[in-house]
Formats: sequence, structure tokens, C-alpha cells
Amino acid sequence: MKWTDTLDIAIALIEAHPDVDPLQVRFTDLHRWVLELPEFDDEPARSGEKILEAIQMAWIDEAA
Repeated sequence: MKWTDTLDIAIALIEAHPDVDPLQVRFTDLHRWVLELPEFDDEPARSGEKILEAIQMAWIDEAA
């Protein structure tokens, strides 16, 4: 998975953190959690606020 795979990342985060409200997640935690996903394989520095926001929005949509 790469940073641009926002939907795949969101689904993996739902599975990894099922009791977490994505609206309450800080971007610093979100960034760390994405890097901790076993399927994730991209450079940590390639993310930014827009990518993290897109992941968070996909997580919200999928969790609903």
C-alpha cells in the first residue's frame, strides 16, 4: 500500500482500530498508525495534511 491508496488504508485502519472514532484521531497518530500497517510500504515523508485528511475522510465514510 502507498499513501495514495486512501481507501485501502482506511479499511486497514478500521480493522486495526475498530473502537476508534476517526473524527477524534490526530494527524500525528494517524500518520504513525498508517506506517505501522503491515501492508504499508511507502516513504513516511511522502504524506502530508491533504493525504492524511483524505485517509481520515475515507475512514469516516467506510465506518458509517
